[in-house]
Amino acid sequence: MPDSGSTDPIFGAAVLKLSFIMKGIIDDPGFRVVYFGTLKELGITDSKVTAYIQTHRESLEAHIREGKTAY
Repeated sequence: MPDSGSTDPIFGAAVLKLSFIMKGIIDDPGFRVVYFGTLKELGITDSKVTAYIQTHRESLEAHIREGKTAY
């Protein structure tokens, strides 16, 4: 089960990315600017976030559907 998000930057980035995937707007330019800027600031890669989503997708989707924030 993933961290609650309060201390895990990969969790927060995964929630951000997956929420856009679930809305079908992953190619939105605004998302790309915010998402990749966030990754750069946190020092993590998109491939790490993608792997995290693949491992924890079900619980991440539940977190998003409950309307919880990433942090």
